[in-house]
Amino acid sequence: MKDKALKLYNYHVWANKKVFQHLKELPGDLVTKEIQSVFPSIFEALTHVYVADNVWLGVMAEESFDEIRMKADQLTEEAKGKSIEELEQLFEECSERYRSFLESQDDFDRIISPEHPRFGKLDTKLFELIQHVVNHGTYHRGNIAAMLRQMGHPGIPTDYIFYLMATNANV
Repeated sequence: MKDKALKLYNYHVWANKKVFQHLKELPGDLVTKEIQSVFPSIFEALTHVYVADNVWLGVMAEESFDEIRMKADQLTEEAKGKSIEELEQLFEECSERYRSFLESQDDFDRIISPEHPRFGKLDTKLFELIQHVVNHGTYHRGNIAAMLRQMGHPGIPTDYIFYLMATNANV
């Protein structure tokens, strides 16, 4: 199970890197340009993914809701005004924390029970939370592709099958 979890998470990292590489090839102001879409800018969409990834790592590490909430606010502030390269570095640092955490885990069927003041308590497996992080990232990379198209630029393919083909990781 550990190998599956790491492979899935590595796809998430690969896809995020593909998006950053693509964005750095486009006009510089495109990332912060305000548009009428799901997010006010591509930068805001990326920041959302970055903060959410960190939040879910906190959940997996079984931090308290208050700790996670405070961290989310700090990370949102930290990302403001960053360049695309600086934001990419924040993503890289987050992925290193994930890899360290995931490597230290032995039981991906372990039950984690996060509690949210509005949504209540959830009993779920560690692997399911990893799946959620990856799905969440995929969803928002799709938003970013749509936002790029809306501004007259192509997106970049980041489907899981392209990861398997690029890394020959299908075994």
